[in-house]
Amino acid sequence: MTIHFYGIPNCDTVKKARTWLDAKGRDFEFHDFKKEGADQDLVRGWVQAVGWERVLNRQGTTFRKLEPAQKENLDSEKAIRLMVAQPSCIRRPVIDHPGGLLVGFDESEWNAALG
Repeated sequence: MTIHFYGIPNCDTVKKARTWLDAKGRDFEFHDFKKEGADQDLVRGWVQAVGWERVLNRQGTTFRKLEPAQKENLDSEKAIRLMVAQPSCIRRPVIDHPGGLLVGFDESEWNAALG
């Protein structure tokens, strides 16, 4: 089973998730948003799967520092454009695996899906 892991290496939540996968002996392919960016079609697929509200990280520093106009009147398309332009605005990590998509690290959810 191939697990595609998307995130930022120095993010504490990403570090916890990587440690969890390593402890379970699960191999994964890591995609670094800082180095590789975020593909629009990929982000659009995530939004279609779980909704833009779940994928967009509104609590992060990057989102909070945006100009007010960038944060107003958000909808699916505006959120996708924002996340592609500012990958740090994507909730981390995102895990794409044969059974579905996981956004953020919730150990009980991960145990149920990947455990």
